[in-house]
Amino acid sequence: MKSDLRSGKLTKWNDDRGFGFIQPADGGKDVFLHVSELKNATRRPRENDTIYYYCLVNPDGKTRAVGAFIAGARQRSESSLEASRGNRIDKKSYSRMPTAELLLLLAFPLAGAAHFTWLTGNPLPLVLYPVMSVVTYFVYANDKKRAKQKGWRTSEQTLHFYELIGGWPGGFVAQQVLRHKSQKQSYQTEFWAIVVIHYLAWITWLVLGRTLIG
Repeated sequence: MKSDLRSGKLTKWNDDRGFGFIQPADGGKDVFLHVSELKNATRRPRENDTIYYYCLVNPDGKTRAVGAFIAGARQRSESSLEASRGNRIDKKSYSRMPTAELLLLLAFPLAGAAHFTWLTGNPLPLVLYPVMSVVTYFVYANDKKRAKQKGWRTSEQTLHFYELIGGWPGGFVAQQVLRHKSQKQSYQTEFWAIVVIHYLAWITWLVLGRTLIG
């Protein structure tokens, strides 16, 4: 049976696995919270958020939060959203299609890859970027699907590995289109560090390429 609506502070949160613990405002033991129980949230939960929730006792005696929402980060009612959705749908769709940004980001790496192919006759970089980008996009999509189904997640290290070996353009598209990993600052820091590494590698090649191949 559900309790009355309660509130508490989110003292622990594992964003990769989608769960954490609430410290009730009225004291008592911490309450388990899974991300699937957060309703109409406008963002992912963060530690120190105030959470409103109902408390449910499992058959094993453990308590968990259900029907929860983040204070100050709750969407408007569905009726209000439906009324304004028609005016926003085109803008929303456009904002999720990072075509111009992607072309701008890819211009220099593709120029470097083309230069590498021209000098060495090896088309590997030109092939690697599109192939690994497609693979990385689907790894992102699978990870988000697993998160919704409360399944085993793909580690961030694995995602970054795919990005590092050429899949970062696909990761960039997935972040914008799927809204996955796009709000986590620590993840974004590592992602853009990988992009910088690729840029530095191609700058080095363009400057020293002829010397390196003798």
